[in-house]
Amino acid sequence: MHEIILHHYPTSPFAEKARLMMGFKQLSWRSVQIPPVMPKPDLTALTGGYRRTPVLQIGADVYCDTALMARRLEAEKNTPALFPEGQEFVAATLAQWADSVLFLHAVSLVFQPESMAMRFAQVPKEFVQVFSKDRAALFSGGSAARIPLEQAKNHWPVLMARLQQQLARGEGEFLFGNAPCIADFSIAHCLWFLKGTPVTAPLVDDYPEIQAWLGKVLGVGHGSLSELSAEDALKIAREADPAPLPAESFFEPNGFRAGQQVTISAVDYGTDPVEGELVFAGVEELILRREDERAGVVHVHFPRFGYRIDAR
Repeated sequence: MHEIILHHYPTSPFAEKARLMMGFKQLSWRSVQIPPVMPKPDLTALTGGYRRTPVLQIGADVYCDTALMARRLEAEKNTPALFPEGQEFVAATLAQWADSVLFLHAVSLVFQPESMAMRFAQVPKEFVQVFSKDRAALFSGGSAARIPLEQAKNHWPVLMARLQQQLARGEGEFLFGNAPCIADFSIAHCLWFLKGTPVTAPLVDDYPEIQAWLGKVLGVGHGSLSELSAEDALKIAREADPAPLPAESFFEPNGFRAGQQVTISAVDYGTDPVEGELVFAGVEELILRREDERAGVVHVHFPRFGYRIDAR
């Protein structure tokens, strides 16, 4: 059985979501540090061009997007559950809202000049310029648009009031009971991002009930991790065989066939296409087979929701 490997960097909010999910599952995992900006040659050798952070690797299987990672971790260890029984739809839907709407508001607030000045106070100016260009490229060509700062500030009290109301009306300490779930982690990573500087921390701290809830979610920790080099992660992929395909029937409503050469890309941001052979299309998941001289034969997994398939 292959180890769980997370390719990430410390300040990535979506990486924090993945780390918390593994802590919740009490999993042991290997940590591969990746650059926060392009180029990321070791990562893209595995993914075929997908550049968003984080990426989960298990042997020669590579999982893109935390929405799909959550389902893979649930398959790895089904208790405690990220998708609570009887509330799977509402938990997944709230998580998707948090990862898009709430996250884009958090990005706008975090990227305001005063906040960024504090975040990059000890960073060389050259890197700040590279970072700015990289993030502009990340959001170029997709459906997601930067929310103007004034609009984000105007919306924020509404978003926090609704979250506060849900916490007050719910049964238990978390959004859907007495244990956190995918919705808690998806909202928490956005607020964790805001807690990064004194400029944006009050946007969370001014709501005591939310601050207390966030402390409990973050308190699950990150599980048991140990460092792994990028080269060793590539070697693991190269020496492994991809796992058997899911038993679920192939289902592709746009007429793509198993074995067809296609590209898969995100539709919102980070839309770099990944080319390969479509080997599986399920209700939630798409899988491409691709070969790389450094990674060998790998299966790259994507969620169906939020991604598109195009013929090559």
